[in-house]
Amino acid sequence: MVIFVSIVFVIVGIILSAIILMQEGRTQGLGSIGGMADSYFGKIKGRTMEGTLQKITKFGAILFFVLAIVLNLLMK
Repeated sequence: MVIFVSIVFVIVGIILSAIILMQEGRTQGLGSIGGMADSYFGKIKGRTMEGTLQKITKFGAILFFVLAIVLNLLMK
């Protein structure tokens, strides 16, 4: 059981790292000063690739921490 959870933990860690690297930076430049941050793209961000990557990152991070806790409890 410990070996299986460890393998899943490593796989989730690698996938999570790749997804984080695929995301764009948060810099918006001078557009955020002039109020251009509330553009049409900003309003539909949840339906774009960037929004999907953010959702997958949140789910992956939660799964990663849960697996870390489970592994810690199994090792005792």
